[in-house]
Amino acid sequence: MKARVFSGVQPTGQLHIGNYLGALKSWAEIQSLYESIFCIVDLHAVTLYQKPDELKTKIRETAALFIAAGIDPDQSSVMVQSSIPGHSELAWLLTCVTPLGWLQRMTQFKIKADKQEALRESIGDGLLQYPVLMAADILLYQASIVPVGDDQTQHLELTRDIAQRFNGLYGETFVMPATQLPTVGARIMGLDDPTQKMSKSAEGAGHAIGLLDDPKVIQKKILRATTDSQPAVDPATMGPGVQNLLTIGEACDASITKESVAGMRYGDFKKRVAEAVIARLEPIQRRYREITADPLYLDEVLKRGHEHVLPISEDTLRKVKDAMGVYVQS
Repeated sequence: MKARVFSGVQPTGQLHIGNYLGALKSWAEIQSLYESIFCIVDLHAVTLYQKPDELKTKIRETAALFIAAGIDPDQSSVMVQSSIPGHSELAWLLTCVTPLGWLQRMTQFKIKADKQEALRESIGDGLLQYPVLMAADILLYQASIVPVGDDQTQHLELTRDIAQRFNGLYGETFVMPATQLPTVGARIMGLDDPTQKMSKSAEGAGHAIGLLDDPKVIQKKILRATTDSQPAVDPATMGPGVQNLLTIGEACDASITKESVAGMRYGDFKKRVAEAVIARLEPIQRRYREITADPLYLDEVLKRGHEHVLPISEDTLRKVKDAMGVYVQS
């Protein structure tokens, strides 16, 4: 049997070129090698307030972009987290075996909590429990491989710790997910600040290239991207902004290399990168329009994904509840 892969994306903000080159492209490339489950993690999204109508729209938009980016519903299960009750139920059961200190040490919690220090009394508990839900997502499907970015390494380590603790307390129940990823996508930084990873939640119109951006918008964003004080591309001394644009260009067009752009003035270099990005995103945008033109198709894809993963989730949950002594309906 093939090893099982699980990964997911929150349906918030706008999926961007960093999400594609760092995750979706890699998922599409490996999907035939594994039993692949790719999830729209809407329960994670509501750790912060989301406008309900916008969230509903974003769930479908994200699913459509998964498929448009190359994830094949005939090879992979595309599903919505909240459609499977086992995610939240397992999260509660795992919360009961997860020490509070483990969660308080999580980097993302500390960063977000510090940012909201003035509103600390109103911070939702979901911000603290978020990593346990992520562990439940992975362990619910007994996934052995979890292709996520390196910024999620701490969450994967916590998942392994929780699985190990549960197995130690109640007997071998969970597959231990691997910490080594099967593939590593490009790490794309913000156009306006190349020292920070490109983010769906970052403010600023020039920060990220959205997968659905119009070609003129893409060109404008890249032409305004931060570079450095040099007049032309110098592979030996290029700053992070130039390196980031080169990484994007190389990932979109193999003919763009350090050697091919050496000595190129920034205006010409940015124009070439913009052309490569526009060409790479054009078929994705075209496929997205085809998918969204037929809402019934997307409904069918999500239904098939749900039907495939539901028995897996129910089997795991039965084993967990039985191991813990919790009542299991016969």
